[in-house]
Amino acid sequence: MAKSNTVTLVTEIAKPIAEQFGLMLWDVVFEKEGASWFLRVFLDRPDGIMEVSDCENVSRLLSDKLDELDPIDQSYYLEVSSAGLGRKLKKQQHFDAFLGQQVTIKLIRPIEKQREFTGILESFENQIVTIQTDKGEFSVPFSDCSYVKLDDDLDLF
Repeated sequence: MAKSNTVTLVTEIAKPIAEQFGLMLWDVVFEKEGASWFLRVFLDRPDGIMEVSDCENVSRLLSDKLDELDPIDQSYYLEVSSAGLGRKLKKQQHFDAFLGQQVTIKLIRPIEKQREFTGILESFENQIVTIQTDKGEFSVPFSDCSYVKLDDDLDLF
C-alpha cells in the first residue's frame, strides 16, 4: 500500500475513534526511520489539555481496528500522542486555529543565507504563509517550507 494511501485510510479509521472521546485528529504520519516503519497519530482536545488516558483510549481502539482490518502490508509501530506544544501546522484549519500565535518557519532553501524565521502568524491564504517578524512582514509559499510549527521555545515553566 502506498504511503499516502495509508495515511488517508488510517485518517478515516482514526478520526471517528478520536471524536468518540471528544478529541480532534490533528495529523497522521506514516514514515520510515532506519529499518522500521512508524504510524504516528497526533491528537488534540478542544480545550488543549491532553491527558495520557486520551492517548491510551484512542490507541487501544485504533490498534484493535487496525488489527481487524489489517490495511498495512508491512510491520510498523503505532504511536498515539498529543500534537504537542511545537506541533507542525500543515492544513488550513491548523493555521486558522493559531492565527496571532508565534511560529517558526524552516525553509527548504535559504533566503539571503537565512533558513529559519520566527514571528507572529498573520495569515495562510492561497498556500502563502505570512508572519510578522521583528524585521517586518515575511511571506513565503508553503511549498518552500520544510515545516511551519508553533514556536515551542516559549518560557512556560
